Amino acid sequence: MTTTTDFAKHLSRFLVEYLPHERNVSPNTISSYRDAFVQFIDFMKDIKGITVEKLQLKHLTRVSVTEYLEWLLDKRKCSAATRNYRLAAIHSFCHYLQYSVIEMIEEWQKILTIKAIKTSGTTLNYLTIEGIKLLLAQPDTSTWRGRRNLALLSLMYDTGARVSEIADLTVDSVRITHEPYTIRLFGKGRKARIVPLVKEQVSILCEYMEENHLNDCNKAASPLFYNGRNEKLTREGITYILCTYANMARKVSPELIPQRISCHSIRHSRAMHLLQAGVNLIYIRDLLGHVSIQTTDIYARADSKAKREAFEKAYTDLTPNRETDKSWENNKNLRDWLRGLKK
Repeated sequence: MTTTTDFAKHLSRFLVEYLPHERNVSPNTISSYRDAFVQFIDFMKDIKGITVEKLQLKHLTRVSVTEYLEWLLDKRKCSAATRNYRLAAIHSFCHYLQYSVIEMIEEWQKILTIKAIKTSGTTLNYLTIEGIKLLLAQPDTSTWRGRRNLALLSLMYDTGARVSEIADLTVDSVRITHEPYTIRLFGKGRKARIVPLVKEQVSILCEYMEENHLNDCNKAASPLFYNGRNEKLTREGITYILCTYANMARKVSPELIPQRISCHSIRHSRAMHLLQAGVNLIYIRDLLGHVSIQTTDIYARADSKAKREAFEKAYTDLTPNRETDKSWENNKNLRDWLRGLKK
């Protein structure tokens, strides 16, 4: 008879009870943490020879976790960022274990001393305003799908929302019957934020909701965006929609649409355009749902146009005017002396 190991018991409680109910963690975060432990289980089986049926908490040590992280980098060719995400999942589990399996608290605290590694700075992938206009011009608004997709993509850009936040929208998230027009988004950690909507976006959204009878009070909890089977659009579905129109737009004007584009590119684009329009970073931080202004500061560092304009504004020309100041050419003695240097 197979018995449940202490590792399986506590991991199940961590994912099913602790994270969603005690920590109010989003389903997306739970899914990411689950993936981290699936890979850890694979590592323990393939490298350590310990199958999941025999895996116990005593096998979760600072040494095994460190080796697992090295395996991710060396064998699985994961990025430093992915390695850090996996470590964050294990750290969260160890925080839980400190109170659940207190007799092994020394080992859990050793694991918690493992540090994240520095990630190489990456160039932000975003579209220009012209690129966004071209992208939003691609949906065929003579069809139901085209009108839905225009409402979806324009809302994603206008709010700077994460793809998971758009996928999780319900009808009662939208407040467009009177000003101020707003939408409620649930970000990381299920933290809610209210984002203002511009009138142009409200007009598109109103038409979409009226066409699909979403103003019915009985549909308040229904998904705002759904597929042809009346099911909620998934993150993968939204990504597919974006990439389809990006490919179409790239054929029209390749220089405006990057080869690699994701839903986060639209979020980056919104933030960059607001920054370029002179919007304070504090407001951009609040729009994006960042906890720290340091996270939002990447847009200021990435805006090469703003840097160039700032440098040009601060520049003082200290060089002589080469068009008007040619007195040395008229100085015969100086010319002769300079020519003499060649001899």
